[in-house]
Amino acid sequence: MAKIPTTVVTGFLGAGKTTLIRSLLENAGGRRLAVVVNEFGDVGVDGEILRGCGIETCSDDDIVELANGCICCTVADDFLPTMRKLIDRADPPEHILVETSGLALPKPLVKAFTWPEVRTRATVDGVIALIDADAVAAGRFAHDEAALDQARRADATLDHETPLEELFEEQLACADLVVLNKTDLLDAEVMVRVEAEVRAHMRPGAKLIHAAHGRVDPAVLLGLGVAAEDDLDSRPSHHDGADDDHDHDDFDTFVVSGEEIASPEVLSDQLAGVIAEHDILRLKGVVAVKGKPSRLILQAVGPRIQTYFDRPWRAGEARVSRLVVIAEKGVDRAAVTPRMQEALIATDA
Repeated sequence: MAKIPTTVVTGFLGAGKTTLIRSLLENAGGRRLAVVVNEFGDVGVDGEILRGCGIETCSDDDIVELANGCICCTVADDFLPTMRKLIDRADPPEHILVETSGLALPKPLVKAFTWPEVRTRATVDGVIALIDADAVAAGRFAHDEAALDQARRADATLDHETPLEELFEEQLACADLVVLNKTDLLDAEVMVRVEAEVRAHMRPGAKLIHAAHGRVDPAVLLGLGVAAEDDLDSRPSHHDGADDDHDHDDFDTFVVSGEEIASPEVLSDQLAGVIAEHDILRLKGVVAVKGKPSRLILQAVGPRIQTYFDRPWRAGEARVSRLVVIAEKGVDRAAVTPRMQEALIATDA
């Protein structure tokens, strides 16, 4: 029996993983694809976005959400049973896509494919790391070597590598293919610098390509055939030798709910202020707009906020707004929540 190829799509918060997978579904050419979507936190949004894509060959049963915990920390409890259900179907998928949480370490997930109950039935076709080129250009994941040296001389006991930087390195070091996304936002000179910085963390032999809006030909992403589970030693991790154990105590995530709004533009303006004041890493969700038959999808990373309408609200479906907030540990939730709730109340534009 041939193994079902599985593509693991990793990448930091807001890099465009859901957009890339949606593009793959839209251009599958009749191929039966299934998607496992992992969210950090207990409320899933990305699965809802994919279900709203309106693709005839993409049924609700083909989108599986793992929303209660990071996928790399719940491999045995959540991921392996999900994989077994997919591969045991009477009509199993021809290819499986796994969208990890932006906070997940990819290596423990790849290692799960060595487990007996999966090894004979599925294989990691490749690990794709999606990188927000514009964010890297802004220095969100780059080391300032001079500042680090100065700080270490001042206090050698401090660990100056932030959790975000470590995650960035982990995802690149495990990838077979790195997709630099949002390259349309950069000029050629900046692109050269960003590419050099990303390549410095890539594993030998990995490839790098450019993309805009998450659009990549499926022929480039699918069918790599690398069997990554057989090549774990070439995928270094900060957590090697520690039973692949890690936690996410450096991040807070919570959900803010609200009513219908009057204006997407006014909402974006109000949220932009909250994001800037409280250093929110990621904001995403579904919003109800007064007088509009379709759901508004909102995605924000750093100062950038994007919105678009996807599928119509279904009969009997509650027209409520719901945003997932992800920030570093210690965010002032008591201050953020009422500000966002106020933004999610219909007022005149």
